[in-house]
Amino acid sequence: MNTFEKITALLDQHHADYRVVEHEAIGQTDVISSIRGNDLNQAAKAMVLEVTMPDGADARYLLAIVPGDCKINFKSAARAIGGKKSSFAAPEKAQDLTQCVMGAVPPFSFDDRLALRVDTRLRDVGTLWFNAGALERSVALNVDDFFRVVGDDCCADIATPMTATA
Repeated sequence: MNTFEKITALLDQHHADYRVVEHEAIGQTDVISSIRGNDLNQAAKAMVLEVTMPDGADARYLLAIVPGDCKINFKSAARAIGGKKSSFAAPEKAQDLTQCVMGAVPPFSFDDRLALRVDTRLRDVGTLWFNAGALERSVALNVDDFFRVVGDDCCADIATPMTATA
């Protein structure tokens, strides 16, 4: 089963309210949001982070989901899973853990090695939009259904709003 099929099976299993939208293969949050017609804050931007753990423990991996109008707060993301600091995982490792090309990673982890944390700002967006394992397919998902599927314990303050530069 590919990632898109895993997502739709999971959503169907939970009787979630969603729809699939096909579009050009674009992995840039701002561009695809404009094409899909969603507000940037409704876009779920997924990033795989490598987290340095305390006391010399092995690094852990985190799938951090932030709104499209925000950037990741690396220190807060690390702390959300008990770590000290974090950085972007190597692209090869991220692709291995997600089974997706970058830009197509959904806000779901299907790998036990990949913890999931979702920024609390996404709780109130109404409809969550994300690429669904493929650059040419997106899902519009009722945000309450999303949190019902992934659980409320994955919420954390891990993003910082992007500010316009003068």
